[in-house]
Amino acid sequence: MNEKALKALEYDKIIDQLTAKASSPMGKNLCKDLKPCRDLEQIQTMQTQTKDALSRLFQKGTLSFHKVKDIRGSIKRLEIGSTLGIGELLDICSVLENTAKAKSYGRFDRETETCDSLDAMFQNLEPLTPLSSEIRRCILSEEEISDDASPGLKQVRRSMKITNDRIHSQLNSLLNGSARSYLQDGVITMRNGRYCLPVKAEYKGQVPGMIHDQSSTGSTLFIEPMSVVKLNNDLRQLEIQEQKEIEIVLSDLSEQAAQYQEVLTDNLNILIELDFIFARAGLALEHNASEPQFNTDGKIQLKKARHPLIHKKQVVPIDIRLGDDFDLLVVTGPNTGGKTVSLKTVGLLTLMGQSGLHIPAGDHSVLSVFEEVYADIGDEQSIEQSLSTFSSHMTNVVSFLEKATDKSLVLFDELGAGTDPTEGAALAIAILSHLHRQGIRTMATTHYSELKVYALSTPGVENASCEFDVETLRPTYRLLIGVPGKSNAFAISSKLGLPDFIIEKAKEQISEQDESFEDVISKLEASRITLEKEQLEIQQYKAEIESLKKQLEEKQEKFDARKEKIIREANEQAHEILREAKEYADQTMKTFHKFQKEHISTADVENERQNLRKKMSKLEKNMAMKPKKSQPGKRLRPSDLSIGASVKIISMNLTGTVSTKPDAKGNLFVQTGIFRTQVHLSDLELVDEVVVNTPLMQRTRAGKIKMSKSANVSTEINLLGKTVDEAIAELDKYLDDAYIAHLSSVRIVHGKGTGALRKGVHNYLRRQKHVATYRLGEFGEGDAGVTIVEFKK
Repeated sequence: MNEKALKALEYDKIIDQLTAKASSPMGKNLCKDLKPCRDLEQIQTMQTQTKDALSRLFQKGTLSFHKVKDIRGSIKRLEIGSTLGIGELLDICSVLENTAKAKSYGRFDRETETCDSLDAMFQNLEPLTPLSSEIRRCILSEEEISDDASPGLKQVRRSMKITNDRIHSQLNSLLNGSARSYLQDGVITMRNGRYCLPVKAEYKGQVPGMIHDQSSTGSTLFIEPMSVVKLNNDLRQLEIQEQKEIEIVLSDLSEQAAQYQEVLTDNLNILIELDFIFARAGLALEHNASEPQFNTDGKIQLKKARHPLIHKKQVVPIDIRLGDDFDLLVVTGPNTGGKTVSLKTVGLLTLMGQSGLHIPAGDHSVLSVFEEVYADIGDEQSIEQSLSTFSSHMTNVVSFLEKATDKSLVLFDELGAGTDPTEGAALAIAILSHLHRQGIRTMATTHYSELKVYALSTPGVENASCEFDVETLRPTYRLLIGVPGKSNAFAISSKLGLPDFIIEKAKEQISEQDESFEDVISKLEASRITLEKEQLEIQQYKAEIESLKKQLEEKQEKFDARKEKIIREANEQAHEILREAKEYADQTMKTFHKFQKEHISTADVENERQNLRKKMSKLEKNMAMKPKKSQPGKRLRPSDLSIGASVKIISMNLTGTVSTKPDAKGNLFVQTGIFRTQVHLSDLELVDEVVVNTPLMQRTRAGKIKMSKSANVSTEINLLGKTVDEAIAELDKYLDDAYIAHLSSVRIVHGKGTGALRKGVHNYLRRQKHVATYRLGEFGEGDAGVTIVEFKK
């Protein structure tokens, strides 16, 4: 793609946004070097990778590559057998640790997920965990090697510690003994890597030893006493030995890393490529973009397309098509109406799509693969080159006409502007006709009425206009294909206060043909607006009817289901009653037969008959419908109420909880939502609370407990801005509710701040018997600003 078009369409700003999404320096370089591609297969591969990465972002969250260092130089040094430094080995370790994280991120559940285009990349990663673990074991930081890196290093450092202790013991004995009066300060210092004492210059003969330095005034000499000279020499030798042991450790680690040169190179290349792919997915997520469909036929169909460099809240989506019924689109309308934005949207989205980036447009939008995009947009007037606006535009047009083919997309902004209108319009028509004959996909914006007529009268050429509201003098930025636009110069001037006589005079200057054409456009515009309003009303009516129909169907389904349930339950109940009646009848017949055989008395027979009648009456009562009896209201007494009891305020038809006990007059406070209301005892009635059986709570005498709002408790509590006492009071109630609701874990948001609130929360949690464990949040959970609490099972 030519750099001029990339600059005119602001492609570099999209690349800047993409680069910011990459984590590693090498990934950022890939983003910076991204250019539109002409190969359809490669474009589709990149689009698929972007789509699959975006899907993984939705499912698993972000994947960071910030630990991926550029170790290519270190790998080259390993090839020639060099020993790597501490920093280089740590960089290799960081790459391997990032490889392990990426490998874990890339694993998918074979039962619920299917492999995608990125699966092979993740599978080819080799974390080399033993190597990275060994590097971490031996190297603590860029300045420190672990004592346990090798037995030799451990032995040398143990000897150094013993020698150091002996030197300090000797020097301390001098400090606290005979040499104390000769010293400038009672401290042990070091000069040239050797331990010394600060001796007053006049007493240098009293402290035999080697002079290593003196103060700036000469009053203090730094003397190494003879008693520690040998120990200092021994310490120096041990330091040399320590350095040799460190070199052995680094050499050993380098040899281990050298065995995996190819694996390290492959890991690095895959991680860089993944960083690049996930940067594209991150940009798609930010723009709410979708994957476009591609063709090589020059067809463009963008649905609800948005310019990616305009803020989401300000941009107006537009529908644009080109290359199906027409290959030349002439966009007209007033200034600031969105013509140039429409032009740039088509060009920039084409470049983004061919770069493997998703585009901010609706699903199933269509783009074509163009070998070249030419764009003449903006004022390129140049004083240095003595070029006027018209000349600079014509220079671009000439180059376009020389290079453009039927595989090109050409974009003109205000074609033919900057010169005499009649000549400019004629030139514009001639240029567009030439491109049209060659079948080159072209979009052009213009003010010329002649181009509107040309588009209306030429097959394969279509008009489009950017809608403008004359009443508010504001563009709507909607693109209307098939309708030529008006410049609205007279209407806008009138609204801005230009005298009517001047406007009338101006109208006399235009020809009757032009005026008639503008009137036709006005009528078409009015008819279109009326038709759109009617269509919108029809759509609203359809939506309302569909909603009512759906509600009616849902009600009917619920009614039928309820009806079937009632009938089923009634049949089951009747069957049970009949079964009981049959069993009792059989038992009764057996009893009467028994009475006949055993000559039972008449009184006993009559008694059995009475029992049968009672049983039959009971069955009849079970089959009859029992009307509900309303219970008369019960006047409450102060002893009936306890703090926290649920009550209903009769006069206000509100429910709440008792906050205080009734006073002598029967007045008390009731908490209803956020309001605390004073009411009289006579205006209250108790509310039956829902009860629930639970094996986890202590039962009441009835084997039940009160059901509170804990059934709907949130999994998170926010304590930001509260004092420790306020937070603990609220947290205590919240944890009880969460535990009753059987939540396995909850999230406490306390923020970082000074740490006082976090400390208070942790002190409280430490004392709670129903808390199993608690920990600070990890990366992605809120870090040290939150605490995750796990309840006991």
